[in-house]
Order: sequence, then C-alpha cells, then structure tokens
Amino acid sequence: MKTIVASAYAVNPYNGSEDGMGWNYIYQIARFNKVIAFTRENNWLNIEKFMFENPDPVYKNIRFFYFDLPYRLRFWKKGNRGALLYYLLWQKFLPDFIKKQNLQFDIVHNLNFHNDWTPSYLWTLKKPFVWGHIGHHPRIPIHFLIRNKIPFIIKNRLTWVVKKLFWKFSPSLKTTVQQASHILCMNSSVPEVLPMPENKFSISPSVASKDYGCSFNSKPEKFTLISAGRLVSLKGFDLTIASFAKFLSSLNTHKKLNCELLIVGRGPEETRYKKMATDLGIGEFVKFIPWTPREELLNYFRHSTAFLFPSHEGAGMVVAEALSFGLPVICLNNCGPGEYINPDCGFAIEQSGYKQTVNALALAISKLHENPLLLNLMSRNARTQFEKNFNWNLRGEQLHQLYSTL
Repeated sequence: MKTIVASAYAVNPYNGSEDGMGWNYIYQIARFNKVIAFTRENNWLNIEKFMFENPDPVYKNIRFFYFDLPYRLRFWKKGNRGALLYYLLWQKFLPDFIKKQNLQFDIVHNLNFHNDWTPSYLWTLKKPFVWGHIGHHPRIPIHFLIRNKIPFIIKNRLTWVVKKLFWKFSPSLKTTVQQASHILCMNSSVPEVLPMPENKFSISPSVASKDYGCSFNSKPEKFTLISAGRLVSLKGFDLTIASFAKFLSSLNTHKKLNCELLIVGRGPEETRYKKMATDLGIGEFVKFIPWTPREELLNYFRHSTAFLFPSHEGAGMVVAEALSFGLPVICLNNCGPGEYINPDCGFAIEQSGYKQTVNALALAISKLHENPLLLNLMSRNARTQFEKNFNWNLRGEQLHQLYSTL
C-alpha cells in the first residue's frame, strides 16, 4: 500500500460537479492506498460532517490537511470572483506548506481544478507526480456565442486569449508537463492544445457516478426530459429550451400535455431562460427547479425519460449520473459529453448552424418520443454504458493501477 499526497482545491461530499469529484477521487484513492489530502480551509466543515454522518472503514486511509493563504493575500477573493487567480496562488504556495508537515509519502497527485492551462508545482516535492484529470473547454462557435450577453462574449474571448498565452508562453506550464510522471486527460482535445509526449499521457473520462440503482419496470407518467446544471451560457440551456420548443411544435395538443422539460439548477441566466420559454410559448411545459438536496435531484432522474444536455463544456458530471439511471442522453458532438455517448445510448448532435443544431436536437427528442422500442433499448444501453465506463469504483481501480506503475 502506497501513500499518495493529493491536492484537491475543491472538495465537498454533499455537492456534485468539481466539489463532488474532489471528494470521490480522494475516497477512491483510499480504497487501495493511503491518501493525505490537501484542500481549502472552507471545505473542513462539510468533510468532517459527512464523514461523521456516513461512517466508512475506508476513512482510516484518509488524512486531511487544510490550507489557505493568509487573509492579506486573499481578501479580494469573493465567491467566484478572482477564483482562478487565487487557485494559481494556492497551487504556487501549497508545496511549501506540504514540506513543513514533514510527511512520508510515495506519489503526489494534483487532482483539481480540472483545466489544462494552469500549472501545478507539486513536482517540486521530488516524488513521482500525477497531473489530472485535466480538461479542456473548446472555444464556443461564434454562432452559439452571439446569442449571449455582451459581457459573457467578451469574457469568453478574453479567457481564450489568456489560455493561449499560457499554452504558448508559460514556463511553469511547460515545466509541469515535463516533470509529470503521468498526465490524465479527460478528453481528446487536451493533447491537441497542450503538447506532451505520447508515452506520458492517457485519455479517459474524469466524470463518474455512484450506483444509485436503476429500474426499468416503472415508466414515467409523462414523457419527461430533464436537464441539470448551473444556469450559465456555457451549459447551452438556450439550445435545450429552443429544441424542446421545436419538438413540441410538431405535436398535437393531447400529446403536448403529456410532455414536460425539467431544468434543475440556478445561475445568472435564470431570468433570461425563463423569458425565453415564455416567449416561445412553452412556459407551461417547462419547470424550473432550484438546486435541491442531492436525494431530490436523484429522484428527478429516477422519474425522467431522457437527459437533454447540449452543453459546450469539456466534461459534465450530470451525464454520468443520467446514464446511471438508464436515461438516454442527447448532447452535442463535442470533446465533452459527446465523447461519453455512443449511438447505442444516445444522440451526439453535430454543431452546425444554430437553427440546424436546434432542429437536429428536436429530431432526436422526437425519435425517443415516437419510438418506445428505441427508447427502451437506449435506456438499457445507457445503463450498460454507465456500468462499463462511469462507475466511481472503476476510477479507483484505474488510479490504483496507474500508481502501481510509478
């Protein structure tokens, strides 16, 4: 059994997304090895509370340290404002904090945030160094971008410029690649923008889900599409609403009444999306549900028909969760969810023009609605896809195998 030092900036067992991934990766490492996890101080309460409420023998292999910069170096950070800059500083000063603990360990692993343009400095600890999963958000095509607010468009393009500067000119990023013993890439686009030796990286999804059970015996009362996530432009909820409206327009009144779209989440674009649904005349068929306790969210998955998620991002934890409940997934054919879905378990729609993309998404919805046999087959294949590729225990086994080679 080896001892792994893991840096996980975001950890919260009660959350999904980045926070949930941080917790689950630490837990999966601890199934086979000892793990000394370093995270932020504001994660302490949720971690300790969860471990107290959910005792598990695996915890004996986990030890947490909590690290933050002094207040004078972080007073300017408020919520998401300044998060990336603070993350860069946190990574920079973390190795010195680890050294002061006088720990004995075999491997260092930088777990998250998951992006391919911010360097890690854990290699300075002089141990075999694993970086990732690191991910890559492709640039949003302009015909999708221009439908958003001007501030988002400007921020998106400026962020892309910053990323390119890091990829091309950051000596720290280049050193991170050079010093890494192995780089875990969450999608195929990472090595395309960040050059790395072929023998040094592997490509595998970073997202996964616990197995909450799946039953094909009970059918939803309605044809219910579900989409979940933070209501921001990156997630493509405008495409979700527009394609659902296009789908409904092909139905008679009786069939419409048997259809609904659930959008679970909150975010800065909530008002715009609600107005969009109203303007398209489908307000009565779209339910906006604020963030709920995790069990309630999972219950919505259990009682849905399919998962509609035309996101532009390079990952998507909710896709793995949807597959675990046997929900066919309709997404964009990109380097994110598009790489998780095959024709047996869903539809990965090509990103053409905006109208064409909306029409193609609506057609995929119609195919599931009009063909119960296809829906049933895809549902079972979705569950199989989860069992083969997206169960959290598989991630633990993959990491254990990787560590054993270092």
